[in-house]
Amino acid sequence: MAKQQFPYHGGPPSEMEGIKEKSNFLRGTLLDSMQDPITASVPVEDTKIIKFHGSYMQDDRDVRNERKKKKLEPAYQFMVRIRAAGGVATPKQWLVMDELANTYGNKTLKLTTRQAFQLHGILKWNMKNTIQSIDQALMDSIAACGDVNRNVMCNPNPYQSQIHSEVHEWAQQVSDHLTPRTEAYHEIWLDEEKVVDSREPEEVEPIYGTYYLPRKFKIGVAVPPSNDVDVFSQDLGFIAILEDGELKGFNVAVGGGMGMTHGDPNTYPQLARVIGFCSAENIVDVAEKIVTIQRDYGNRSERKNARFKYTIDRNGIDWLKEELNTRLGWSLEEARPYSFDHNGDRYGWVKGEDKWHLTLFIQNGRVFDSKEVSMMTGLREIAKVHTGDFRLTPNQNLVIANVSEEMKGAIQELVDQYGLTDGKHNSSLRQNSMACVSMPTCGLAMAEAERYLPSLIDKIDNILDQAGLSNEEITIRMSGCPNGCSRPALAEIAFIGKAPGKYNMYLGGGFKGDRLNKLYRETIGEEEILEILNTLLFEYAKHREENEHFGDYVIRAGYVKEVKSGLDFHE
Repeated sequence: MAKQQFPYHGGPPSEMEGIKEKSNFLRGTLLDSMQDPITASVPVEDTKIIKFHGSYMQDDRDVRNERKKKKLEPAYQFMVRIRAAGGVATPKQWLVMDELANTYGNKTLKLTTRQAFQLHGILKWNMKNTIQSIDQALMDSIAACGDVNRNVMCNPNPYQSQIHSEVHEWAQQVSDHLTPRTEAYHEIWLDEEKVVDSREPEEVEPIYGTYYLPRKFKIGVAVPPSNDVDVFSQDLGFIAILEDGELKGFNVAVGGGMGMTHGDPNTYPQLARVIGFCSAENIVDVAEKIVTIQRDYGNRSERKNARFKYTIDRNGIDWLKEELNTRLGWSLEEARPYSFDHNGDRYGWVKGEDKWHLTLFIQNGRVFDSKEVSMMTGLREIAKVHTGDFRLTPNQNLVIANVSEEMKGAIQELVDQYGLTDGKHNSSLRQNSMACVSMPTCGLAMAEAERYLPSLIDKIDNILDQAGLSNEEITIRMSGCPNGCSRPALAEIAFIGKAPGKYNMYLGGGFKGDRLNKLYRETIGEEEILEILNTLLFEYAKHREENEHFGDYVIRAGYVKEVKSGLDFHE
């Protein structure tokens, strides 16, 4: 077959393009390197390929220097990310995740900002058993990472049960359709016999081809009035259009993304832009054609500029719409009206059409047992008796969903027994907080996030109490690096790590997730953070207008400029 041709921007293809080409559709040398008993790691090229299988090789950075002094290799381990389209999992699947975390992992379970599960601390020798157990639970980790479409997000809160079920089904179809077709995952982890395939490579991967995508790709499906999936942060967003209680279709939004690189003005977060409307029956077709546009036109020379947002900004939104309509063979309709009023979760019990749903607060998505709260044990006991499902929220919380009237009391008893909480006793700031994993496992982390944000919020809460703002909803997010896993660029207050104990501080994001924030102070520590917020929050309490959110106030008061496009982020 003819070799795929792509436009390269400013240079030859990146090293990663060569790794993908040589990988034989994501096989690499993983089968052999995972069996190598000499080291707990795998070769560098295999660390790139294993991402497509849903795993990152990491090491415990807390003990890195100590092990180096002892002339020991780093404490290598693997994180495994398990897809759950829309964050929906059965009680049985929850129990499997719990068992794996306690058998092979670090006895914690992470609920991610993309509604996936993460297992941390898996040793190389236990990877195959882990993934086989995941498969037996009818789940998988393929395409949870890598240069492919990641876990498809979807509004998890079933305010309108029938509508949510319908929307989730479309999200699941998009996820299934965009899953890589290579048999590598089944051969390496599930011991399936290698397929001798004489088909042309583009038939092996009919959507992705030999080289897959230039970079990761993210899709989210929002159901107004909730923008909990932060639909404008997605490479491709679908906004459900409801009329008279019926799903009419989806507005299509393109080109969002949170990642950037410190000190590089050619990188920036961006908001997705709405380009039209499609019927529900066409959502899979639209998703496929958008992905193929990025496949064919994304930057394969410079990975820092390879996300879909840069492809669109380089070529223009009109170019994108024309290219999409050409590939579809039909045109999107005009976008239809919609409105969002929040991007957070609704805690506590909520009555759906015929079932109850309980949203629990899981600080930064980390499920574990502590001296104070037996969270992991409590959720395990709930899973043993729950007849509905579990729903991971985009804000790292958990919905015990579809609880019958008869079971509601039993579930509440277990919640009380094990000290689980809906978080309503927490400040509104904490309820609207989010942090990425960061230290000690993420190799990209420059500063703490998950382990530090809770204590920083303790101190900010004191200021809010003194200012009379403890019940004021303000979104606050922290990321250990500028890759933006916690979607910090959309928060009203955000901190992005620069160095140990030092952060860039951003202000002015939209409360509904529809506006970017802007850099306010660079490379500051806790003392400066608290001094700044002490001034700003007291001024906000004194001078805010009726129903004015903090992000709106700091723009009106002139502390930062309004940012509606990533192209203005660094100005």
